[in-house]
Amino acid sequence: MDLERFKIRTDLAFESLDLERIDQVDELINDEFQQDEFIIKRTIINNAVGERINKKPGVYYCLDTTAIKTHDHDDLVKCEEVLSLIIKEVLKVENIVPLQQKGLLVGLGNMNVTPDALGPLIMDNVIVTRHMFLLDPAEVSEGISEISAIAPGVMGNTGIETSDITEAVIKKIGVDYVIVVDALASKAISRVNKTIQVTNTGISPGSGVGNSRKELSKETIGVPVIAIGVPTVVDAVTIANDTIELLLKYLNQKMNDKETPSQKITFGLEKTDFTQAQLPEKKYIKEFLGEFGLLDEQEKISLLQEVLTPNGYNLMVTPKEIDIDIENLTRVISGAIDRSLHTLVDNGIVS
Repeated sequence: MDLERFKIRTDLAFESLDLERIDQVDELINDEFQQDEFIIKRTIINNAVGERINKKPGVYYCLDTTAIKTHDHDDLVKCEEVLSLIIKEVLKVENIVPLQQKGLLVGLGNMNVTPDALGPLIMDNVIVTRHMFLLDPAEVSEGISEISAIAPGVMGNTGIETSDITEAVIKKIGVDYVIVVDALASKAISRVNKTIQVTNTGISPGSGVGNSRKELSKETIGVPVIAIGVPTVVDAVTIANDTIELLLKYLNQKMNDKETPSQKITFGLEKTDFTQAQLPEKKYIKEFLGEFGLLDEQEKISLLQEVLTPNGYNLMVTPKEIDIDIENLTRVISGAIDRSLHTLVDNGIVS
């Protein structure tokens, strides 16, 4: 097997560290903390680690949104508030002061494909104000930043690189920073539509579906680029690999559990808490899966890719709840962006 040919793809920084088994490295910050019921992972990558895991040096925040109950107003508001705090922290890293600078919001993706429509939908929901500043800056209330927004579409429809469109707009109207939103890739089905990453390293349009274009970053367009991304699809290889691991955890739990009277009268399928479940010992893994079970994660992924990809079976899949998830994510991210850029919104004066 060609392990280099079939690398596990992920845009999430902390997953990349896990894949390379990087834990204790000088100058690497990879910590976790909690705000309300939401878990936040912060990863700060230096040049040496960045080269090793193929990630640009910079700061990466990942917000776990699994605490949100479907369409629960209070949970969505709390998540929006937490995400706005993260965005503000990343803005500070780049010395961006929204009330004193001009910003451009860029929503990447295809409006006609639901899992790829997050960026354009957010552009339809954020507060844009540049036209107000053009008419009469003196009439604009204090606490409102000068913000423009575009949804440049995808290269398959326009024939133009997204980065070229963005760069042309920047040169035409003159902005000091860019905030871009796009779909990402993850190596775990549990993080699809459940993780929001914010970073100061920019983004490669289309990376979430394995179709990376020219990157949008400070190095390519000349101004700081804050990227906000959500994994909205997952490939069949990832699903197969995760299913094997979940199956092993399930079998191990059943092997270790002693059936109680209550379990005997349980009707229907029981939900398993896989966050607490453990993998079995290697000797049992071999009994369950043979030699395949003893392969490490990269080797399993490579073998699955070798079987599925050449035959066109490595499909990109999205959850059946994608419409609700995108609606919730649109509300959370657009609201968090508004809170981060306009103090009037953050103070609750404008909604």
